[in-house]
Amino acid sequence: MHPHTLFAAIDLGSNSFRLEIGHLDAGHLRRVEYIKETVRQGNGLDDERNLTVEAMQRGWDCLARFGERICGFKARQVRAVATQTLREARNREVFLEKAKAILGFPIEVITGREEARLIYLGVSHLLPQSDERRLVIDIGGRSTELILGQHAEAKALESYRVGSVGWSMKYFADGLWTNASFKAAEIAAKAVLDEAQTIYTRDSWDTCYGSSGTVGAVADVLTLAGWPPGIVNREGLDWLKDKLLKAQKSDNLRIEGVKEDRKPVIGGGLAVLRALFDLLQINQMFAAQGALRHGALYDLLDRESPQTDVRSNMIEWLTHRFGVDMAQAERVSHTAQCLLSPLIQSTDKDYTERHLRKVHWASHLHEVGMHIAHSDYYKHGAYILDNTDLPGFTIDELHRLSQLVLGHRGKLRKLEAELHNPLFVQQLMALRLAVIFCHARRDPDISSVQLRCDVMRRNARLSFQSTWTEQWPQSAHLLREEAEAWQKIGWNLHMEVL
Repeated sequence: MHPHTLFAAIDLGSNSFRLEIGHLDAGHLRRVEYIKETVRQGNGLDDERNLTVEAMQRGWDCLARFGERICGFKARQVRAVATQTLREARNREVFLEKAKAILGFPIEVITGREEARLIYLGVSHLLPQSDERRLVIDIGGRSTELILGQHAEAKALESYRVGSVGWSMKYFADGLWTNASFKAAEIAAKAVLDEAQTIYTRDSWDTCYGSSGTVGAVADVLTLAGWPPGIVNREGLDWLKDKLLKAQKSDNLRIEGVKEDRKPVIGGGLAVLRALFDLLQINQMFAAQGALRHGALYDLLDRESPQTDVRSNMIEWLTHRFGVDMAQAERVSHTAQCLLSPLIQSTDKDYTERHLRKVHWASHLHEVGMHIAHSDYYKHGAYILDNTDLPGFTIDELHRLSQLVLGHRGKLRKLEAELHNPLFVQQLMALRLAVIFCHARRDPDISSVQLRCDVMRRNARLSFQSTWTEQWPQSAHLLREEAEAWQKIGWNLHMEVL
């Protein structure tokens, strides 16, 4: 990797969108540019949990500006992640389809625990090396992440649906700060966060850090008011609450360090922060420099190699957890990749390796449901993947894997919604054929086998030597059945004997 190669991370938060650009220097990412724009998508969700057109347009406009800045970057240099608002939005695909086209790069909607993992990754990389046990808190616009960790390893990850934008809209909707509204907001926050007391006990951590958003804003205000730099304590929170109560509403607030875009949501954020101080017995919190976007950048670098890609580690963990036959998994993976590789017509080595890796993961997981029951095990496997939080994976990535597992055998009509994607079709066909070739649980002879696929014409051709069918009659029979399965959904999988 060239030391001056630039990498970019985009955080599509509920309150702000952020772009961080950096390059690798002596094992650390050095900032080249940082841009933050207040988009406030979090207050653009209507009663039906749909993003309004106005909220989507604000997001698209911001991403157009970000897209211009990172124009020319390659896919491997960019990671864009979306958090709670787009996790909630029922019409998120409407926003994402246009957003991806505008930005020019994929946008990943990540789970709450994956958000927490990336936050800790970013915070830990920007802290000095230490043996201290850390509690990291990030109060965002519509969610709050809590992490226990030591060194670079997160040991407990949780995400709660409480944040500065959501709480400001709900408990300070009229724009007024009163003792009654603060009391109601803090009680409600404690009700949501109550279970955190059993996970993040006071004896489980040594030092508390706050990341980004609310904590950063509060720390800046307290520092300018004469409190110790970069430290948030109970006395400071009481002082800030008193200032808000005296101002009564955001338009009247005159405190150095409170930016205009932060004023409408500082009440909700402060209420959540005060609730956490009480629940988790926090006396002081240090403002951390690292955040979600930094974690996304470091994770992007880790994905350069299967050995450091946390997703590969999670696949391995899941296969061991559910007792997968690893010899068979490797057999199917090797066969599927041999069939798929010639179909990926790209000169981009990284692109090819990414998609081969996905069929490799699906091959390792295709029998994961057998731990539950042999009957319809592929359905159980798909359910596991659709309902599991695996660190490193986005919601869409896990769903794509679940659909490959679901479709690796049985009728294809159940996957009609996915079959418009050419690459998915190629991956699925390679996986299904690999499972057939490996049905006897021994290494298959596919040296003379070749798969060609024309997705646009819904036509595929599998060719092999005439002696192959004589040597492997059972496999030949299963392949004829496979051709019939594809024919039922309007595809022609032709068996060509050479």
